[in-house]
Amino acid sequence: MAIATITAAFTCDLEKVWETVTSLENYAWRSDLSRIEILNNRQFVEYTKDGYATNFTITVEEPCKRWEFDMENSNMKGHWTGIFTEENDKTVIKFTEDVTAKKLFMKPFVKSYLEKQQREYVADLRKVLTL
Repeated sequence: MAIATITAAFTCDLEKVWETVTSLENYAWRSDLSRIEILNNRQFVEYTKDGYATNFTITVEEPCKRWEFDMENSNMKGHWTGIFTEENDKTVIKFTEDVTAKKLFMKPFVKSYLEKQQREYVADLRKVLTL
């Protein structure tokens, strides 16, 4: 099991950050994805640029406060938690991923991979929010 957390602050309102992160239709700002397939109001599939699929099931949705989901693909299984708050006229996000590798040889690399993915996600989010 590997746990990775990233925190970032943005100078835009909380509603805009929430809508950007949680929108399954408007994902073009994400540099890692080719598409998102919405299965129903609780399940969706994200496809990387290489076509690799990850399944998601939303488990908690408290608008502008908390978004959580379980995720799974052939390499890993885990849970993602997003916390959204306002502090000093900024919107602060805290995203935590708790992942277990399904393949033994991947276990030593999971945490560093998650941290890299989180940094890229926040960089993409920062770009779209400053447009």
